[in-house]
Amino acid sequence: MKSLILALVSTLVLCTSLTQLSSQTSLQGKVTDDKSNEPILFGSVALIKDGAVVKGVETDLDGNYYFSDINPGTYDVKASYVGYTPTIITGLIVKADKSNKLNIQISEGVMADEIVITEYKVPLIEFDCTSSGGTVTSEDIKSLPTKSVNGIAATTAGAASKKAKNGISVRGGRTDGTVYYVDGVRVANSTFIPVKVSDINATKTGQLDEVLKYEESEIDEDLNFYSNESYSSIIENKFVNPTDEALSTFSIDVDRAGYSNVRRYLDDGQMPPHDAIRIEEMINYFDYDYDGPKGKVPFEIHQSLVDCPWNKGHQIMHIALQGKEIKKDKLPESNFVFLIDVSGSMSDVNKLPLVKTSMKMLLQEMRPKDKVSIVVYAGAAGLVLEPTSASEPQKILVAIDNLRSGGSTAGGAGIELAYKTAKSNFIKGGNNRVILATDGDFNVGTSSDIGLEDLIEKERKSGIFLSVLGYGMGNYKDSKMQILADKGNGNHAYIDNVQEARKIFVSEFAGTLFTIAKDVKIQVEFNPSYVQAYRLIGYENRMLQKEDFNNDKIDAGELGAGHTVTALYEIIPVGVESSFAGIVDDLKYQSNNKKSYNGSGELATIKLRYKEPDGDKSKKLVKEIGPDAMNVKDAPEHVRFAMSVAQFGLSLRKSDYINSHQMSDLIQLAESSKAHDPEGYKAECVRLMKSAQLMDSELMAGKE
Repeated sequence: MKSLILALVSTLVLCTSLTQLSSQTSLQGKVTDDKSNEPILFGSVALIKDGAVVKGVETDLDGNYYFSDINPGTYDVKASYVGYTPTIITGLIVKADKSNKLNIQISEGVMADEIVITEYKVPLIEFDCTSSGGTVTSEDIKSLPTKSVNGIAATTAGAASKKAKNGISVRGGRTDGTVYYVDGVRVANSTFIPVKVSDINATKTGQLDEVLKYEESEIDEDLNFYSNESYSSIIENKFVNPTDEALSTFSIDVDRAGYSNVRRYLDDGQMPPHDAIRIEEMINYFDYDYDGPKGKVPFEIHQSLVDCPWNKGHQIMHIALQGKEIKKDKLPESNFVFLIDVSGSMSDVNKLPLVKTSMKMLLQEMRPKDKVSIVVYAGAAGLVLEPTSASEPQKILVAIDNLRSGGSTAGGAGIELAYKTAKSNFIKGGNNRVILATDGDFNVGTSSDIGLEDLIEKERKSGIFLSVLGYGMGNYKDSKMQILADKGNGNHAYIDNVQEARKIFVSEFAGTLFTIAKDVKIQVEFNPSYVQAYRLIGYENRMLQKEDFNNDKIDAGELGAGHTVTALYEIIPVGVESSFAGIVDDLKYQSNNKKSYNGSGELATIKLRYKEPDGDKSKKLVKEIGPDAMNVKDAPEHVRFAMSVAQFGLSLRKSDYINSHQMSDLIQLAESSKAHDPEGYKAECVRLMKSAQLMDSELMAGKE
């Protein structure tokens, strides 16, 4: 797998043109540190002729670079990397019909040619060089009396160990300014507080008034540590009696970030936090191959009723939307503004370097008529690439390769400049979109959730859509990313590796970046003659008031070209004894007026509203579903797999609304319904189910 990933990264780095050029000659080599001879990873190498950059590439994970399709002649070659003095080799003769080689060594020092910021706002506080650091090796740790993180960190010069709740202070600085690296991997950028998972779970059930934080002497090596990530709280939807509340209303959600984030946790050998598990995003991650629309409506509605595999006697109502496919050459002209977080927290390999790789993937999918701009933000926001046609890939690639991380994160200032840039190049009838890539760790300027929400709500009225791409771990601010995507007429994806970047920007290019319907809402009316109680699985943070359905001023979710949306309701039929039914007494002054419903043969009515991408008035669609449920084994493959993913999410959350989550049965259901799996994502999900089962003894034993 590692060699496959490296090969894919290398292929992406080598591509510098969207058009096929005739092969003439090439230049390749390796960039290394002149003292240690260690390879320089993700360094920039530029090919220069007559003072102008003709091509730019990035070194791979072994420090190698490669230029293909070069015209023979004399060139200068420049190698650079942050923290190193650029090295320029002049007068290199590149010969025809021959593989030319040039190895380059660079020295540590000051890099003078950083990004030029054409629009600059002076931050409230400027910092020159205020960082302090120290290294403690494994040999050092063996001889230390303490094995706690705080105790070890305190052995470095200038570091003072506070109590565990206060973390580490370096040279009198704030404890939340301390950064920890383990084997070169950043594990947190704030206070490193150990918390027992059992105590965290206890607080959620009301057994403890507060989470216990431990003094150094109490720290145990076997404790699980929660990093400085943040997630919006999720309170699961309850079962509702349709006599009390016949209408269920929610906004669609095409985000997939929840699934890839859960995958990241499980692949790292950790169980994900409960609030990181958004079941609707896990379900909607997959391609279910629904039939597309045939008329003028931009999507097709599908519905079915199936026996519930995890609660005996219950039923699952399956609702799905399939967006129409649009060929790439038929897509409207695009005005993309990349908004890139280049703050210090983005320095990890799985952050800014992966962002740059993602951008190069997207560049390959763009057409000459599409334009791209690049805005960066750290201590200040700046425009580093004015609107440039995709027919000039070399110019765009050089700008991408020059991106460097450093400084604090002025997220609000960057968002404002990105929208300003998009507005100044607005294409009427086109696809105008800001693409934000960040870990969400905004800490300068407008950074509060409320402030960001107000900012984005104001900007979305301009007709500019937003895509929010999350990167990294340890300090990932998922809660802020959700707000930005939800309020900005956009979508949210979490990119944890190169394969996910390819899925977002290549396989699902149109669905990710081209909206075919906006403000899409669903409202379901349940018939109490057949439904004793119901609950929507997931979508907790997308629920709307019943009055919001017909109110065109209320914002809702967007549907991209070719995208699918799936929603599952769990239903307790009338006459079925269930531990989840009858939670409240029957109403004294109301009763089911069954006469008005008898004979209708309708379990529920499904209503949907949507607007055209540039429209202000919604259109309404209506569908009905009957009361007869099919057996699970007779259900279509896509329905069975969607139910297996929902059950997986419920089990990971340790949901109170599931009587049995035997993982063996769940895995069997998933394995039997993944025949349509061209990219292997469903097989990967089954692997994650098996991993979770092995990691969690409760999932292994099941709950009865």
